Amino acid sequence: MEKVAIIGAGLGGLAVAIALRKYGYDVQVYEKAQDFRPVGGGLGLLPNGLNFLDAIEPGIVETIKKSSCEVRKSVLKNTQGETIPTNPGSRFEDKYGQPLITVWWWHLQQILASRLPSDSIHLNHRCIGFEQDENYVSIYFDNGEKVSADFLIGADGINSAIREALIGDGKPRYLGSMSWRTVIKCHQELLNPGELGFVKGNQEFMYLLNLGDDYIYWGYRKLSSDYVVSKDAAEVKSRLLNQLADWGESLRSLVEATPAERIFESPICDRLPLKSWSQGRVTLLGDAAHPMSPALGQGANSTFEDAYELALCCSQASSIKEALARYEQRRIPRTKLMQTRSALAKMGDNTTDREAANQQMQEQSQMSREEFEDWVFNYKPEVEFYDN
Repeated sequence: MEKVAIIGAGLGGLAVAIALRKYGYDVQVYEKAQDFRPVGGGLGLLPNGLNFLDAIEPGIVETIKKSSCEVRKSVLKNTQGETIPTNPGSRFEDKYGQPLITVWWWHLQQILASRLPSDSIHLNHRCIGFEQDENYVSIYFDNGEKVSADFLIGADGINSAIREALIGDGKPRYLGSMSWRTVIKCHQELLNPGELGFVKGNQEFMYLLNLGDDYIYWGYRKLSSDYVVSKDAAEVKSRLLNQLADWGESLRSLVEATPAERIFESPICDRLPLKSWSQGRVTLLGDAAHPMSPALGQGANSTFEDAYELALCCSQASSIKEALARYEQRRIPRTKLMQTRSALAKMGDNTTDREAANQQMQEQSQMSREEFEDWVFNYKPEVEFYDN
């Protein structure tokens, strides 16, 4: 295997491209977007994700910290924006040796992209299918271009074109909540530097993340038995403000200050775990392989684990078949548990179901919440990455 094609220049696609290039592979990344625009929400990089990012690209975590916020305290607020006394604490750094970092998805994408040669990332390439035989894979794009590679990685998200061609399991599963979110730059007094905020209403939630340099992420979720997507940006903003009519001005003002076209509305979805992610010379990674509810914050973090493990398996195996067998053996059991627990935690957002959800989570994995967190956050690369 010499030439690798990756579909998707999101966080997973870029991370695995960096990792594979370190082993000398010719890696080309194909992305449907026409340019790298400032999109995406805020996300939390947790200890396991940071461990694997640092293993893929030593020193990158320090770079990320310069464009992010290191969380020292979590605060709980009511819908009027008033802080509810709690006893949080900076347990991540103390307990797991890595902090919780909140960062804008776009900023992180830019940092990862900067580690790759610009001519290895091909924008405006929407994949519409592929064919493979025992020697290579042919990949087709809607601009009429065709490329060949020894190995194809689908890192193109929850609505992956590669997964649809490979698995054909239809649309994602709706998890009973709608989401509205964005990142804006503004001066606000809801959060102090180093704070993460959580607002709990009646079957509705808002997350507030400091992202550094006066950028703040707000994400609002509301339980809903079905979902209807708004017709246009103006309707999205109007609909959201109506839902927040009884909320305090300090919280409503964040939405009011956001340009309507910058608010992203979507249903919260996942997919059921798969028994296999690969066929022949093609495999999946990240949300294309194991999309999960954001309830436990493991979407991006588990993807960085994938990127490290897949590159390592490719470097150590004598064939693509052997590499993908090892990759699936190492990743599927772990991500299956993450997917299942994340879905149950999302169900637990409904207060009436929380006790049942917690019980199911413990029965499903034989682990309490604290044991599960230790299992997730203590996960580290087992070998020196580039030891050969």
